[in-house]
Amino acid sequence: MLPAEEPQLDQELARLEKLRSFAVLDSLPEQGYEDVTALASFICGTPISLISFVDEQRQWFKSEVGLGARETPRTQSFCANTISTRETLVVEDARTDPRFRDNPLVLGNPNIRFYAGAPIVQDGYVLGTVCVIDTVPRTLSLKQLAALESLARQVSMLLDQRKALMDAQHEAKRLADMKEDLFQIRSAAL
Repeated sequence: MLPAEEPQLDQELARLEKLRSFAVLDSLPEQGYEDVTALASFICGTPISLISFVDEQRQWFKSEVGLGARETPRTQSFCANTISTRETLVVEDARTDPRFRDNPLVLGNPNIRFYAGAPIVQDGYVLGTVCVIDTVPRTLSLKQLAALESLARQVSMLLDQRKALMDAQHEAKRLADMKEDLFQIRSAAL
């Protein structure tokens, strides 16, 4: 198995900071993300689809269809290969690809043969992928690949919405705290 190309340290640190800014890792399931994986499997005709975010040690699945796992080690990750290329990765038969043919996920459960992953990009950083997986070799049509890439852009928009909501909640708390402080100052003055 050939390891994924490691990004430069400063780029990787900035990428990880961007990923953490969304507070998405280890978060609870959310319907918008669940819809994306359901659509990815349907459009591509695959039994497995994932929204995968790659941190220092693992790829964590915000949503998954057909895998039954929440994370795998980064060293076994197909998705980690998109971080430095920023391009959709398609592996038609993992058994014949030198990067993956002796990967534990190819040799054992879930017996990956086919993989296609479109990068989830935020401010130029690839945070993860929307990917589809099959246990048999296959190809995707250009329309299916375009749809997978569109779904990855939708996940990026979901992250933007998540961040905007977090910012609004933070601002509401700050204003409530200021109001409480003013109330206490006023009460003390009376």
